[in-house]
Amino acid sequence: MARRVKLSEKVLRDAEPLEGKSYQIFDTEILGLAAKVQCSGTRTFTLDYRFAGRQRRMTIGRWPEWSATAVRERAKELRRMIDEGQDPLAAKEGLREAPRIKDMIDRYIREHLPKLAPANAGDQVSMLKKMVEPAWGNRLVSDITKSDVAKFLDFVAEGRPRPCKQKPRNRARKLQGHKPTPVRANRVGEILRKMFTLAMEWEWRADNPAQGFHRRIEHARERFLSPEELTRLAAVLDKAEDQRAAAIIRMCMLTGARVGEVRTARFEQFNLDYAIWSKPASTTKQRKIHRVPISQDVVAIVRQRQLVVPRGNPWLFPGDAVGKPVREIRRFWIKVQKEAELPDVRIHDLRHTFASLLVSGGASLEIIGRLLGHSQMQTTQRYAHLMESPLRAGVDSVASIFRPRPQLVHDAEKDQRSA
Repeated sequence: MARRVKLSEKVLRDAEPLEGKSYQIFDTEILGLAAKVQCSGTRTFTLDYRFAGRQRRMTIGRWPEWSATAVRERAKELRRMIDEGQDPLAAKEGLREAPRIKDMIDRYIREHLPKLAPANAGDQVSMLKKMVEPAWGNRLVSDITKSDVAKFLDFVAEGRPRPCKQKPRNRARKLQGHKPTPVRANRVGEILRKMFTLAMEWEWRADNPAQGFHRRIEHARERFLSPEELTRLAAVLDKAEDQRAAAIIRMCMLTGARVGEVRTARFEQFNLDYAIWSKPASTTKQRKIHRVPISQDVVAIVRQRQLVVPRGNPWLFPGDAVGKPVREIRRFWIKVQKEAELPDVRIHDLRHTFASLLVSGGASLEIIGRLLGHSQMQTTQRYAHLMESPLRAGVDSVASIFRPRPQLVHDAEKDQRSA
């Protein structure tokens, strides 16, 4: 049953709900404005109107959150929009269906991350799901501003615990406090920049709020093993019980390869007659086939593994799980660090050491980049300062030509006495 009265607080308060059905009380002043009284007792304001030949009904709000006076003013605004040729309900529905950050994250993970290396993709999923989504998940993609990006990256750089580590079980971690993570903030910024660039391609927004984000200063770790340290490392590897893990470390040192490339190496990748290792694109960081020459010492390691590994097993270093390569050698390396007295050395530092030895042998940066599989020259430039010693020797050799030579000065008094 529908009736028409001027909507007021008293009318709404006195409206009695009917059992089993709802009814509307239409306002006498504004066409289409009504208060819907449901059987539960809830009173909701609606506006009925016709747009482009269609009958539409829009819910404005509930009473008493919306007063009769406030809802009447809102209804007048909506009526003006309709008269100007705008459909207020369509705008509201569009806002409800607008993509949110969690939708952008899901599409980014689904469409873009499969193009990246598994380790890189997994790290990005972790940052997006544990850091970005909890902070912005329900916000509209179009609502994020440059200021929002800057504040969020400041939060990440402070090193506050992530959601999965709010209550660490380790007592030492509890006492450690927050550790600044500026590098992590840079990585998150790069992900946001790429994700919003794709959002522009998807026509979800017109600009990129993460473009030109503030990048924190990064200090690249440079740790090179000295000849004495290399000698100690070789001695520990020679006497190690786990010669499978020891061979992995040796190959990392002798080839400059990443430990993941060595762990997942297969016999078919090696041409021992020509001493070439062809790394497939699926295992390299640059996602390209990388062919590199190997030394006879590496050839000897591969031949020795052919004798040890059961025939038919494709992996150079098969793991304990059937049909899988070695998963990790972290515990072995920790033991090696202690015995070789190398507490601050990572396995990846062997790659840097390999490059430093190439430099000392006179190799150019271009050769080093090709051997290490760098896709960008700027990555190889980190080893440029190691070339200063041969350059300085060349400069000194030139300077020695023009260096003043000592001249014999005669003692006049001594010459007179001798005369």
